[in-house]
Formats: sequence, structure tokens, C-alpha cells
Amino acid sequence: MAIQAERERASFAADPARSRGRLVPEKKSRSRNKFRRDCDRIIHSTAFRRLKHKTQVFVSHEGDHYRTRLTHTLEVAQIARALARGLGLDEDLTETLALAHDLGHPPFGHAGERALDLCMKDFGGFDHNAQALRIVTQLERRYADFDGLNLTWESLEGIVKHNGPLTDRAGKALPRHEKGVAAIAEYTAKQDLELWSFASGEAQVAAVADDIAYDAHDLDDALRADLFGLDEIAPLPVAGAIYARVKERYLGAEDGRLTNEVTRRLIAAMIEDVSAETDRRAARMGILTIEEVRAAKSALAGFSPPMAAADGAIKAFLTPRMYRHPRVLDIMERAQAVVRDLFAHYFAGLADLPAEWARGLSSHDESKARRIADFIAGMTDNFALAEHRRFFDSTPDLR
Repeated sequence: MAIQAERERASFAADPARSRGRLVPEKKSRSRNKFRRDCDRIIHSTAFRRLKHKTQVFVSHEGDHYRTRLTHTLEVAQIARALARGLGLDEDLTETLALAHDLGHPPFGHAGERALDLCMKDFGGFDHNAQALRIVTQLERRYADFDGLNLTWESLEGIVKHNGPLTDRAGKALPRHEKGVAAIAEYTAKQDLELWSFASGEAQVAAVADDIAYDAHDLDDALRADLFGLDEIAPLPVAGAIYARVKERYLGAEDGRLTNEVTRRLIAAMIEDVSAETDRRAARMGILTIEEVRAAKSALAGFSPPMAAADGAIKAFLTPRMYRHPRVLDIMERAQAVVRDLFAHYFAGLADLPAEWARGLSSHDESKARRIADFIAGMTDNFALAEHRRFFDSTPDLR
């Protein structure tokens, strides 16, 4: 089934007119609905701008054409909007959640997150989804009336639950989400985000869009970096078949053009698959309302079984060839050392923290550690390296 360019609004789509509202009530905008305002607040946030200089896989020194955390986020948003449009979901809420999904990432991508999590192991750990919630509810300081961005309940729900429920109905954290639940407990005591339920369909398609972007664009970046050859993807399900068709049609074309053809066709195939599979699930589960989406026993949006297998095969292919390639691992190990050094330095003495970060901070180790983690998580790659050079004589050259 081909995805449709326009589609009537689904009965289970989120409706800004029926939003559960904001923690701090605000006057209604005459020009934008609630979800559009949320999206615009993400775009104008400081945390969003910083994504420009945060690692996706390759640090900025590797070259100007590789994805950064910002360009990855924009690509996720484009894919998510296409899915929302084809399924009749709310595009503004979908875009909000796609743009916000990586706000909590520290410098140096997942390597930086692992290092910060290790530093915080005695203080609740570090989880980038929970950090995104801290950013939009507390750390952004743009408004005189409140901390954070005062987003709607639906946007906050999607930020913390786009990958599925975090707890069971009794409130016990699911095994893979224990760290995240603990980190957001303080906020959920003020505003119940119903962590036991699925998030909206909009949040779910934003999460699937992230997978699609990872698959297609990490293949593209890895090929650009010469980590493997284009012919090596031939055995992969779906991607390999697409490559065979492209190679046959464009005989003699340079690899760069062939790579672009493969990645764009792979994205299109995955979007069409998710659209068709989500329609099938909605019909099979009898989903008619957003409440039924949240109360469902399984996710509404996702890949069909064959495409899920293809998604898994791509990730398994990329793991040793890209994410664990010696060249990438070497740089990421040095980047992790930068994060660990900075945390230890600030923890040993707060004098080197900027005044606005040290102000009002108690000597209690847990609150001190969390404040330091907030500061480091907000750093760009370049700022983290510059701070490291202030305090250490052995700052690595991440090339």
C-alpha cells in the first residue's frame, strides 16, 4: 500500500483542542494551536540549537558532511511528518516529539551518555530521555512565568514514553526503564504522565521515524567514511534488494549517486511499510480513539514483521562495521575520557562551574552530582573539549 499524500484525520489522532493542557495555565494563542506552540518552543530553545554541535556518530572534526545530532533530528522530523500525514495523525504534535527526542543527549553522542551514566552510577544514573524532560520542564530558562517550556501534557507524555510504557499498572518500573523512571519521579509527582500506558500514535510514529533515519542515514554516513563498500550491503534484506535494482538501472553511475538512491528508496519503503502496518494494527485491535491507543496491550505504530527483520539486519550489519569500528571506538573512548575528567574535576570543587550553575547549590553529593551532570549534558562537543583544555594538559585530538 502506497502512503497517501493527504488523508482524513484519524479518529484516534491527538486533538489540540482537547489537550489536557499545561502545568502552568496560559492565555490561548490567536494564531497557533497548543501543539504548534509546543513545536515552536522546541525550535527556539537553547537546547535545540546546541544539537548543531553534538555528535551523531562522527565527531565534527571528521568532516562537514556527516550527520550531527541536529541534522539527524531534522531528518527524523521529516520522516515523522510524512508518517503522520499518511496516517491522519496530528503533524504538529508529531513534529514536536521528533524535534525533542534527542534534546537530552550529552556531547559525543551515545559514548558521552555512557560516560555520564557511569559518573552518575551512585546518584541515579543518567538517561537521555529523562534528561530531555528535565530540559523542557526545568533547565530551559526563557520565560518569566515558569521554568522550562511549559509544554502540553501530550508533548511531555510523548517525550518520556515514545518508546513505550515505563512502568506496569501498579507503578513498578519495567526492567529496561528503571533508571528513567527514577529520574523523572520528581516531575511525575507534580503531573501524572501515566507511565504505565502507551503514548499517542504521534509519539509512536516519531519513535519509528528515529529508527528509519538511523538505518538509512547511518548507512549513508558509513559509506561516505569508507568503513565498508556499497557491494557489502547486497545480502541485507530490503536494502540489498533496493541496491540490486538501483545498480541495474543506473549502470556505471558513481557510488555516491547509487548510495543516495538506495538511502532515499529505503526511507520510502520503510515509511510505506509502517503506514500499512499501523493501519492493519488499528483495524485488528479495533482502535478508534486516542484513549484506546494508550490503553492498548501493544504498540499501534511499527514495522511489519518482514521490515522489522530488515531493520534488525541493518543494525546488526552496522554494529561491527560502524558503531564498533576501531576508528570510531578509538575516538569515542577518548571522548568518554573527556566527560569523565570534567565530571570528576567539577565534583572535586565547584569553583570552576559558571556562577549561574554553582549558585544555590548545596554540598549534598546527589544534588551536586545532578547539577554537574545537567551542566555537562548541555555542552556541545567543542565546548566540552575547550573546558577540558582549561583544566588538563592532555586533551585528546578527536580525529
